[in-house]
Parts: sequence; structure tokens; C-alpha cells
Amino acid sequence: MALTKQEWLALEEKANELRNLCLDTTHWAGSGHIGGGLSVMDMLTILYYRHLNIDPANPTWEDRDRFILSKGHAGIAWAPVLVSKGFNDPEQLKTFNLTNSKMGIHLDAAKVVGVDASTGSLGHGLPIALGSALAARVLGKDYWTYCIMGDGECDEGEIWEAAMAAAHFGATNLIAFVDRNKCMIDGPTEEVMKLEPFADKWRAFGFHVIEVDGQNINELDDAIEYAKTKAAGKPVLILANTIKGAGIAHIEGDYRWHYGAMDEASYKKGKDSLAQYYQARVARAEKEGK
Repeated sequence: MALTKQEWLALEEKANELRNLCLDTTHWAGSGHIGGGLSVMDMLTILYYRHLNIDPANPTWEDRDRFILSKGHAGIAWAPVLVSKGFNDPEQLKTFNLTNSKMGIHLDAAKVVGVDASTGSLGHGLPIALGSALAARVLGKDYWTYCIMGDGECDEGEIWEAAMAAAHFGATNLIAFVDRNKCMIDGPTEEVMKLEPFADKWRAFGFHVIEVDGQNINELDDAIEYAKTKAAGKPVLILANTIKGAGIAHIEGDYRWHYGAMDEASYKKGKDSLAQYYQARVARAEKEGK
């Protein structure tokens, strides 16, 4: 069912709260992968506050939906979500990636409640997600498995081995995303290792591909709703076109903000920028929502 205007606005408010927490966490930690964290935040928001069937009071519930953050360095965005949902103590964000913290820069499933799989070595998430999806079939379960990958991560061969297997075994209970912010640690993806025609490659590997604006909550919701109908008869890849550092104007689209630190001036500038970004997004929801 399509989002109502009120639902869209509520999700925009939550996404704004989470973007600010991501910035706060980067500031407390002294540095972090804020660029890719912000580009993926709308996907995390729509999943955790609209689609994932989970229970923070019972995090190991065997019938829960599974979520795998394959681009594990975006843990600086995921940690605020897990805190906001009630899986973990908010105070843990203040020690993110510091000595003896439970929350390292890549979230550890053995230490952080609500994490289904530890990731960080890029390329591993989709194979894990496929295993989860196939396990549901073997066990007679109806849970969904969701996986978010980075676009630069798709240089890894394991991604394509898993994609081929997912299509071959008809894993229609798997919904994958690519955070297509067109940047990776060393530069623009198309200069470091060309991915285009990217959507066509996923189609060739047997996926139904839906291209969306990854910073549009309504478009993301529509794509997920379609994928959950299994109407495609094959695994779905949601190719989310995003902006690295979305919401903070002075870092947007800059690959050098794959990882970075926020001094007081930059932090304040970021806060001001996020406030303006939120107002623009509210205006869009007010105009386009029904």
C-alpha cells in the first residue's frame, strides 16, 4: 500500500533525526564514514520504520526478517538506527569506534544487538543474504532477507557469484539494494573501475531491476512494495541513485568524504545544512504526497 502524506512526513522526520545522529556520532568518534552513511540513510529508515518485521524485545526471534549491511563501513549510520529502534543503549553512540567500545567502525554481531551478520570485508553481504534467504525456504519460514551493498563494492567477484546463484535458485524472498552514490574510496566509480551499464549487468545476471531516487522515501517504498509481491518472479535489485554525504552541502558528492573528521566549525555547518535539507524534503512530501 502506498505511503500516505502523513506517513511520508513521519518518515522524513525520522530520517532527519537519524541523519543528525549520524553526524553527532561522527563528531563524538572523531571521524567516520559519514559520506556513505548519509547516502544510505533513507534506505535504512524505510526498512526499519516501514518494512522490517523485527522485535527489539526479542532480537533473535527466529521468524524475524533479516537485514545485512554489506557495505559495513556505513555502520556509523546503522548504529543510530539500532539505537533509535531500542536494540542498544544510546550512550554507546558516544563511544563509537573508541577503545573498548562495543560499537566498532564495522558493527560486530557478537557485540551489537540487532546485527544479523558482521560485515566489513566488502563483497560478503550478498552471499550471506542469499544463504539466509535459502535457509528460510529450507526451514519453511516466510521471513524476508534484505541486503544493502555499495556500488564500489560491486567490483568484488563474490557479489556476482551470489547474484548468479540467487537467480538460479529463484530467491524471490531476497531484496537487494545498491547504494549508487558513484563514489568509492579512491575516486568516482566510473574512473576507478567502470560499472556502467550497471543496471543491465544485474538484469543479465537474472535480477529484476528497479531504479529509484535513493533519497526519495516514497520511491523507495514503492520499489520495496513491488518486490514483496514477488510479481517479478525473480530476485529484485533496487538500484538507488544517491548522493554521497546527502544533506550536508559541503561534503555532498565528494569521494574524499568516504571517511573524514568533523571539527567544531564543520560540525556546526553540517547541522545548519541538515536543517535546510530537511525543510526541502518536507516541502517535497507536502507537494507530492497524497
